[in-house]
Amino acid sequence: MTPAVRERLQVRAPLLLISAAAWTLLVVEPGGMTMPVYCSAAPGAMPPASLDLLLALNPPASLAAGWALMLAAMMVPLLIAPVRHIRDRSFAQRRIRAIVLFVAMYGAIWMAAGVMLLAFALAVRLVVPGSSVPVALALAAMIALVWQLSPVKQRCLNRCHAQPALAAFGPAADIGALRFGLTHGIWCVGSCWVLMLLPMLVSGGHVAAMAAVALWLFAERLDSPMPPRWRFRVPGKAVRIAIAQAQMPLHQFTRPQAAK
Repeated sequence: MTPAVRERLQVRAPLLLISAAAWTLLVVEPGGMTMPVYCSAAPGAMPPASLDLLLALNPPASLAAGWALMLAAMMVPLLIAPVRHIRDRSFAQRRIRAIVLFVAMYGAIWMAAGVMLLAFALAVRLVVPGSSVPVALALAAMIALVWQLSPVKQRCLNRCHAQPALAAFGPAADIGALRFGLTHGIWCVGSCWVLMLLPMLVSGGHVAAMAAVALWLFAERLDSPMPPRWRFRVPGKAVRIAIAQAQMPLHQFTRPQAAK
């Protein structure tokens, strides 16, 4: 193993381990971020107690904990490149501190975004009758598709690849790590917000929906920045990697026959 590979593993392995632990907890307790469907006889004419009942079924502390677990599972793998950037540009005695400041600010941005996304998901459960929740999910999926095609999405995605200069000493280094976490979090929310909303509107197969979204987010982050314009985006690099990995066993199987 080369020193460069060893250095990369020192960032990748802990982050993937955190993500794997979060996924394990979600599989063991899949209801952490699944909001029960509240049925009503007359949509749009909810009794005053309905909001209290919905909040009783979904305590804010429980929702916050579930959202944090969801972020740990889905978003931590996306931090491999920025955390490596901070680690490579920090002195050994400041690396942990800089990474913690970056992750704390990044997490704070996503927790703030979670307030709005969770409020929207609760509002859907409150206003939309249970039988119409799939319709709300379909509308959210259409919004997600439009956002995925838009140049704004590409602009946010491009900014997620930014690696700013970071100070090495004193308060400037701490401020730089916090500012990097702030900006990276904002652009990451801009890129991912609507896709993160979809699993919260799924009543069944919640963890599977989260896994599908997480794979898509990770795959599209592998691509290099592109000019912002309306386009159908497919994670090309991830597709090429998958095809190459699928072809390797085939080549190993056919190579001895070709030699004969």
